Amino acid sequence: MMKKESMVAWRLSTAVAALMILQSVVGVAFPELYRDVDWVIAAWYGNDLATALVAAPLMIWSLTAVRRGSRRAELVWYSMLGYCIYNYAFYMFGAQLNWFFPVYVILFALPVFALILALGSADTIQIASLFSGKTPVKWISGYMLFTGIGLTIAWIAQWLNFMITGAVPDVGEEGLRLIASLDLSIMVPWFVLGAVLLLKRRPWGYIIATIIIMKGATYTLVLTTTSTVGALRGIEGALEQIPVWAAWTLAGGLAVWGLLKNLQQENIQSQ
Repeated sequence: MMKKESMVAWRLSTAVAALMILQSVVGVAFPELYRDVDWVIAAWYGNDLATALVAAPLMIWSLTAVRRGSRRAELVWYSMLGYCIYNYAFYMFGAQLNWFFPVYVILFALPVFALILALGSADTIQIASLFSGKTPVKWISGYMLFTGIGLTIAWIAQWLNFMITGAVPDVGEEGLRLIASLDLSIMVPWFVLGAVLLLKRRPWGYIIATIIIMKGATYTLVLTTTSTVGALRGIEGALEQIPVWAAWTLAGGLAVWGLLKNLQQENIQSQ
């Protein structure tokens, strides 16, 4: 039986899953609802496609399996809530005002509350104890540090280049501010903190690492999809980005596999 707080989080998450499907399917079916420039519309289309085909199904599966006692599903659930927070922040702050705006706000806010409630009632010590001593924490932590530090260097370098030379980055001044702000505030701290805690085999290290890595791998899959859509639509520079994001998706997927395959048993203890 799930705790009361977990049940509230689960119910909020079912609403999130339903809205994810609604927004992404409508976005794919009616791309004219977006009012942005062509390359951004291509990005929204690819994002909606990946959300409908991968992220939303993962959320639905995790919500179903966690009720059956799956610890792996529990961690996937947390990861997909993290994905929603990050993903819909882009829509809420980055998309030109359109008919989806209230949905973006809900899909950003509800996962925040759901994740707080879910993690607040999670038995982190018990979950961490289920990870095998053979879990490859060193190379996974190394991947996380490399990603976190790499993102920091990339965005700070582009910011400094813009401030010193005035050279506008490929994503534009507003794009740089949006993406760098979200990466440096939502992604980087958790990659670095998770890496340190995981390397020390602290309970929260396993939780944070799984959430941020799976969320990251899902989003680089989104970026692979958006780059592919952009390339098919003739967007300049999109084709060159495909192998980069595909490689990062593969690396993140291997890190997730390295964690979850070493989760020794899945049954949530009765509360």
